[in-house]
Amino acid sequence: MRRTKEQAENTRRDILAAAETLFLEKGVAHTSLEHIARQAGVTRGAVYWHFENKAHLFHELLSQVRLPPEQMAERLSACAERDPLLALRDLCVEAIENLVHSQQRRRIFTILLRRCEFTEELREAEQRHEAFINQFIALCEQQFAHAEVSPRLQADMSPRLAARALHALIVGLFSDWLRDPTLFDPLCDARPMIDAGFRGLIRDWPGGAGPRAER
Repeated sequence: MRRTKEQAENTRRDILAAAETLFLEKGVAHTSLEHIARQAGVTRGAVYWHFENKAHLFHELLSQVRLPPEQMAERLSACAERDPLLALRDLCVEAIENLVHSQQRRRIFTILLRRCEFTEELREAEQRHEAFINQFIALCEQQFAHAEVSPRLQADMSPRLAARALHALIVGLFSDWLRDPTLFDPLCDARPMIDAGFRGLIRDWPGGAGPRAER
């Protein structure tokens, strides 16, 4: 009997869930498609029916928690009447806060940042990941290059350099919190930390609300 579309989608979800569990437990490099098939309770052929290889599977796993560049561009352009940087700031804050709101997001970014070695087997996934990073940096650069924003950049900052600095800040906050969640509270601290980064890039970025009490 031919599998229904719903059955096929359920199998695909089971495979992705199995991969997520094993990648987190064993690391990506030490997990084979055979391991994933056994964990999911399916044949290896079923895995290959849904995914070309481990690199494709890994890319699809990341796609479950990453906002596509097209949607990011829509989010940023939808706020054209506001300061172009406010939408970018809010997007960055939301990305960090979502580590708390979504356990799956937390697990998958832990895999990416702490359980993954981009070996030859994952070269395709690495290239797609680098393309995503470059697209994000390009979107940030567009915001910093906006006619109303560019003159506000610090004297030694170009739009491209500012975009790279912002990306480095986001990745650093992700990595540090996933390594040790006691370092800061994303729900309370994400906004002031991101604002501090913007103050280093933008000359007239509003100051903080004053000193905050130690927790």
